[in-house]
Parts: sequence; C-alpha cells; structure tokens
Amino acid sequence: MHLRVPRPRSLAGQLFAMQAVLIAVVVAGYALFTYISDRGQAQDAAGRQARAVSLAIADSPSVLEAIGSPDPTARLQPYAVRVMRDTDVDFVTIMDPEGIRWTHPDPGQIGRPFRGHIERAQRGQTFTETYTGTLGPSVRAVTPVLDDGRVVGLVSAGIKVEEISKRAQEQLTALLGVAAGALLLGAVGTYVINARLRRHTHGMNADELSRMHDYHQAALHAVREGLLMLDGQYRVALINDGGRELLGVAGDVVGASVADLGLPAQLTGALLASEPRVDEVHLTDRRVLVVNTSPVSGGERRGTVVTLRDVTELQSLMGELNSERGFTQALRSQAHEAANRLHTVVSLIELGRAEEAVDFATAELELAQALTDQVVAAVSEPVLAALLLGKTAQANERGVELVVSRESRLDDGLLPPSLPARDLVTILGNLVDNAVDAAQGRVPSRVTVAAYTEAARGGEVSGTAPAAGGGSGSGSGSGSGSELVLRVSDTGAGVDPAHADLVFQRGFSTKPAGEGGRGLGLALVSQAVQRHGGTLTVTEAPGGGARFEARLPLDDPQGRAPAPDAPAGRRAAGGAV
Repeated sequence: MHLRVPRPRSLAGQLFAMQAVLIAVVVAGYALFTYISDRGQAQDAAGRQARAVSLAIADSPSVLEAIGSPDPTARLQPYAVRVMRDTDVDFVTIMDPEGIRWTHPDPGQIGRPFRGHIERAQRGQTFTETYTGTLGPSVRAVTPVLDDGRVVGLVSAGIKVEEISKRAQEQLTALLGVAAGALLLGAVGTYVINARLRRHTHGMNADELSRMHDYHQAALHAVREGLLMLDGQYRVALINDGGRELLGVAGDVVGASVADLGLPAQLTGALLASEPRVDEVHLTDRRVLVVNTSPVSGGERRGTVVTLRDVTELQSLMGELNSERGFTQALRSQAHEAANRLHTVVSLIELGRAEEAVDFATAELELAQALTDQVVAAVSEPVLAALLLGKTAQANERGVELVVSRESRLDDGLLPPSLPARDLVTILGNLVDNAVDAAQGRVPSRVTVAAYTEAARGGEVSGTAPAAGGGSGSGSGSGSGSELVLRVSDTGAGVDPAHADLVFQRGFSTKPAGEGGRGLGLALVSQAVQRHGGTLTVTEAPGGGARFEARLPLDDPQGRAPAPDAPAGRRAAGGAV
C-alpha cells in the first residue's frame, strides 16, 4: 500500500490561508480589545450614573425633611422606589449616619445595617466602589446628606455588575456582527486577489517557482543560440549570453531600447516590427544571423520573443558549395564539348584526314593549356587559381569572357594564415559572380580580374578609389605594411551613382529577385572584408561598367577591425547587384 504524499499547497493557496488567518486574528483581537474596553467604559458610566443619582437624592429638600420626621421609612421608601424606576438604577438605599437602612428594594432588609463601606461618607465625602451586597456585586456610590454641615443621613445608589455585563454583551453582539462582516469581506477580497495570483503562477507553489527560476537561469546561460525578450515598448527585458555575443553588445542593456543598441538598420527594423518574422537572414558587422520573432500577447501586446542563430559558417559553406556546383556544371559542359571534339577527331580519322585531326586536337590542347598557363602564371596561389579557372569555365558557358589582367601577380605562400581560403572564395567568388551577371548579354561581354599585392596607401585608406565616375566604399585601414588587392571589372551597365551608398546594404539589388531572394552576395563580401580590416569600393570601370576593389591588409596576423567611429556610409554593409 502506497501512501500518497499530498502536494504542497500552491503559492496562491498559502497566501490565502495566511491572509485569512491574519484577518481572523486581527478581527478577533480587535473584538476582544473592544469588549474589554466597552466593559470598563460601562462600569465607569454606571459609577457616574450612581453618583449622580445619590447626589441628587442627598440634595433633595424632601429627603432632608423626611429624615427629620418621626418615621423616615414611611416617607423615604416610596420615594426611593420611584427614583429607582425613573433613573434605571438597581437600588437606592437611604440610611442613618450609622448605616441603618431606612429604605431598600427588599423591604425585609429595612432596619438592618448597610453592607458596604461608609466611613468616608460619614466624614462628608462622596465616593464610588464595587462591592458585593445583599443584591450581589454592584457598582455603587455613597454620599452624605448634610444639614448645616452636619451628616444627618447617608444615600447609596448602585447598579448591579450583572446589568453592566448585559449592556456590554449587547454591544459585543453588535461588535461580533461587524467583525464577522469584516472577516467575510476580507476573505472574499483575499480570495479574488489570490485567484488572480493563482492564474499568474499557474498554481505552482513557492518551491516550484524557485526551481523554475533556477532552471530558467541555467537554460539562458547554457543555450548557445541567442535569446532576446522585448517588452511592449521594445525595450530589452532579457538577453542571454548567446544573444550578447551574436549581437555584439556589451554591458547591462536590460531596459535599453532596441533602437539604442547600435545594430544594423534592417536588423533593428525586424526587431521593431509588430508582425512575426520567420527565418529572416540579417547581417551584423561580423556575423550572418537567422532571426525569428514572435509577439507575446495576452489580450494586448506584452512584448516580443526573438531567437537568433549564427549561420556565418553555414553561409560560407553554402558559398563554397555553390562554387563547387558551378565547377561541376563547368566540368559537365567541358566534358560535353570534349566529347564533341573527340567525335570530330574520330570522324576526321575515319575520313582519312589524319593530319587535320592531329592539327585540330593540338589546337584545342594548346588553347586549354594556354588558359591554364595564363591563370597559374598570374596567380599561383592555389585556391585563387582554382577559383579563377572554374569561374572562367562558368563565364564561357554564359557567353562571357573572363580575363586575368596582366598586372596580376600573386605567388603561392604569400597569403598569411589570418586570411583563410574560405574568405577569399567568398570575396572573389561573389565579386566575379556579380560581374558575370552584369556583363552577360552585353557587347562586349567581358569580366576582368586583377589580383596582386602592393604597399598600403599612406595614412588612412580612402573608401573611394580615384576613377572616372567616382564611387563609394566601406571600411578603413592602416597605411603601413602591404595589402592584397582583388579587383573585378565588368562591361555591364555599371552602378548608378545614386545607388553607390546602397550597393553594399543587405537586400539591395538591381536584379530581379530569384529563388531565395537577392541582395546577400556583396553583403557577405563586405562583411568578410570588414572582418579583416580591409576596404571595399565601387567605381566606374575605365571602359564602362562597374569596378569593385577589395583591399585586405597582409601584415596584421590578428586582422584589424574597422575604426569604431567610421561613418555608417563607409563601413561594410550588405547588398548585391
């Protein structure tokens, strides 16, 4: 047989019980205090009433006249009975100076000694006392009857303690009714308040709430994803360690407005939006974030819950995967072309034209080898060389000629470990892809790529490269050491000067939106350039079209962050054309 341990009472139930007991104790204490106080007041009132009656009788001329008569009892007894009835006292006793009764409510007590203290009255003083006489305990007053300063009689008037208790009990009954009403009202109010508390605490007791708080704090610090909670005025109500890291905020930001966190404008707009956002991609200075927002409502807007996931690495891998897909498509196309050329060679041999077959095959091999030799001679760095060969094949498939400029010179082993191949693929690959898109269908359709190193520009590296048409760029860097220069020019329509400051913003695109949206390529390029403390500019190419130039410092093994006070328009933002 298992004994079922009762579940601890909920916090609301505990508070209700405590408040009910507190109200009951307060009301009972007040009732007891009031009863004792009223009883004392009733005794005082009875003493004053008895004193007034005894003084009035002692001052009455008819009483003084009756005392001097041969039979005082015959005249004073009827008078005393009338006074008791009219003044609502329990007894009036008139006696001689020795205390022998002339009157009494019980006629059988007339002629007997008065039971009580009379010494002070015999000395001419009036006093009150509580004494147990023939009628029981009573509050009585004793006063002398004076004739020319001589005590000729004594008067005592009193009210029985039993009557005083009855009066106090009547008041106590009314008091208990009021106390019961107050207790009932307090209980109802306490129940209503605690019912509301029970809804807010979901019926949990104090221990459960404490454990939930501990789990809540542990989960906030353990979860690597970012969690941000905003109140109804879009102020930070809660942020975990992951959220601080992903958003790049430091210090105590709880209570600060989202608009004051210094986040990119589009990310700030997403956090301030009233409608929910699902898996939106946003860029900060150094990260690619997937943002989800969900409003918290309970009849009215109470705030927003925001989750943040870091997909920087995933986005880079997707870029590499896209490049690999492009390489695969280029190889498939080249295999198809090789099959056609091999078929041509075979056909020439079958026709007995062996010399022409040899010449044709030799010419094709020389063309392919010349392209490879040209790229490798200019850029012997393996990652960039492989990327350019693949992009050349892709561009040829789309009818665009990709040319490596003669000024290109990049030896193997020149790039430092702080400049990983993944970032080079991101920067150069996206620049070439945008250039091919822009040049496709134009006459001529050409993309020119330059990759070389040179001494860094003196002083601050300007974000605008001197070229026809001007331009705009992002980032700033030191003028010491050397730089890697990656320049991509196209023969497309170019960049409208009105869009020069917007071209690097995430989501900006002059191309129609495709599957998955547009406006992320140059954003990733700009982010990678800024992560390494470089600059990214766009100007007009000498032969028309656009020219994008990325400059990356090679002398800082840690990479340089952008100047903290750089204007927003010159920092690497997001966007793709």
